[in-house]
Amino acid sequence: MAELNAHIPEGELTEKWTKLRSSMPLVNPANKRSIEIIVVGSGLAGASAAATLAEMGYKVKCFCFQDSPRRAHSIAAQGGINAAKNYQNDGDSTYRLFYDTIKGGDYRAREANVHRLAEVSANIIDQCVAQGVPLAREYGGLLDNRSFGGTQVQRTFYAAGQTGQQLLLGAYSALERQVGMGKVEMFTRHEMLEVVVIDGKARGIIARNLITGELERHFGHAVLLCSGGYGNVFYLSTNAMGSNVTAAWKAHKKGAFFGNPCYTQIHPTCIPVSGDHQSKLTLMSESLRNDGRIWVPKKKDDPRKATDIPEDERDYYLERRYPAFGNLVPRDVASRAAKERCDAGYGVGASKLAVYLDFKANTERYGKIEANKHNIHNPDKETCMRLGREVIKEKYGNLFDMYKQITGEDPYELPMRIYPAVHYTMGGLWVDYNLMTTVPGLYALGEANFSDHGANRLGASALMQGLADGYFVIPYTIGAYLSKELATKPIPTDHPAFVEAEASAKAILDKFFAIKGTKSVDHFHKKLGKIMWERCGMARNAEGLKKGIEEIQQLRKEFWSDLRVPGDANELNPELEKAGRVADFIELGELMCMDALNRNESCGGHFREEYQTEEGEALRDDVNYAYVSAWEYKGDVTFELHKEELKFENIKVAQRSYK
Repeated sequence: MAELNAHIPEGELTEKWTKLRSSMPLVNPANKRSIEIIVVGSGLAGASAAATLAEMGYKVKCFCFQDSPRRAHSIAAQGGINAAKNYQNDGDSTYRLFYDTIKGGDYRAREANVHRLAEVSANIIDQCVAQGVPLAREYGGLLDNRSFGGTQVQRTFYAAGQTGQQLLLGAYSALERQVGMGKVEMFTRHEMLEVVVIDGKARGIIARNLITGELERHFGHAVLLCSGGYGNVFYLSTNAMGSNVTAAWKAHKKGAFFGNPCYTQIHPTCIPVSGDHQSKLTLMSESLRNDGRIWVPKKKDDPRKATDIPEDERDYYLERRYPAFGNLVPRDVASRAAKERCDAGYGVGASKLAVYLDFKANTERYGKIEANKHNIHNPDKETCMRLGREVIKEKYGNLFDMYKQITGEDPYELPMRIYPAVHYTMGGLWVDYNLMTTVPGLYALGEANFSDHGANRLGASALMQGLADGYFVIPYTIGAYLSKELATKPIPTDHPAFVEAEASAKAILDKFFAIKGTKSVDHFHKKLGKIMWERCGMARNAEGLKKGIEEIQQLRKEFWSDLRVPGDANELNPELEKAGRVADFIELGELMCMDALNRNESCGGHFREEYQTEEGEALRDDVNYAYVSAWEYKGDVTFELHKEELKFENIKVAQRSYK
């Protein structure tokens, strides 16, 4: 059994990372040229890691299932990226970013990892500016910032509502430069199906060419999994439809522990579900909460249009409940508050499962400022709204256009209707301080690991973590491992471990075709999603979780007895791809319910209805549950729990309050 050792450096918190970097074993340039590294995934974490490692001299292979690395799901991130640069002179600092992140995660993250993330955050912005990423700037030329949930400072850098896209293009450009130089070999339309472990160390992968169906063997001295999160276990989420857990789950079955699987994030500003026809949900950026006010009618089941409800009959419930943070409370708090209002009968829209996000007040405020700039004194309301609309359009225009195209409603004229939806996963493969899993030589970066966000991720921190891991952490930490592997020559792919891994992957593919059932993959995925949302979604309880486990076990039996996969394995076959991913989701779903059932407390995105304060807030149990749950796969969909105790030496642990 692997040892659960986080390998956190000794010393003062503020000096841990600096001292470690200065004392780590190195690989000299000549030796780097003989070392091969596999990177699975080409989003922000994968692209930045592959580009940086190749720039350092390593031989890199990068795999993605998309037709281009620039189509990774990171491109969909909208609102911004956090960094402690204090451009606004409003009191931000490395410590404050560290504190906000620990608190926002409800005290369920490692201090050392989070502080390192805060330390390197400023470097990320410098790196991206140097790459030409067009981050927004103020009139004077300085980079602009805006507010995001869970903070009282403006530390979020952005590029309109396309921040993820622009950051990914920066990383993609760096990656393609290395591809052009022959230092990175890019494998598009490839999906990793197995990790190859030799003598206890990760030594390669089995990948399927999604065009031809061919299974390929690839050696690497180390393997980096940068394959994103597992939000699509719920079927309906804001994730791209191809997003999956397969790479991480195959690694889990080869000995990599899975950390905190029940920590899933519900995003409060999504376009509500419109019917059973939907295959995914659309996110409206959290940045909109910066200038929008969230409200519901004070009257239950109010049939009136939003524009017909006067100001004194509106309940700005976040501002009422949380006056210190208002509309900018963390995502878990905002999501539960929206659910509570809708469950109580105050929801809006046809489904009554929505609340309003209204920009009228700030549009008028911006308009007054613009009027003064144009030397217009005492402007009328119409002028203010016209001028303010242009400001809003500049900041959020693409998001407003997207909303109008989807709903047919003009958000400049009417409030948006929003409701919480699955967005991000804080759980993932357990990694130590060096980002290594419990399998030596196997690393997990970005959303694929559990490490930095605790039980709830603050908005604009996902992009920060992905780029921090890829640009500024793994280039240092991987050297310490590879310095001891210099004597390891490339292992031929006819090694028995490669042969066995390929045979295992092929056997699963063959099994899908052998079932010859009557139900499609989507049939089972939708059923799983409904179970997960109802039993392990925004709110959970012991009875529901127990039922959920039973329902998933029954669903798994049905899946393996009545699944129909058309076509053949040796061709382009999207249904076969989905079958493998859903099979992994079903097993993961059971583990998520087990983890949620085991954790008899509420914290962050994990809300057990039995454990809440009188005011309906999450009630932690720090005595019994201040640990990372790290699950070991024991075969036949059984798991053993290991615990990594969380120690807080630099922050006082307290009940979260945003009032």
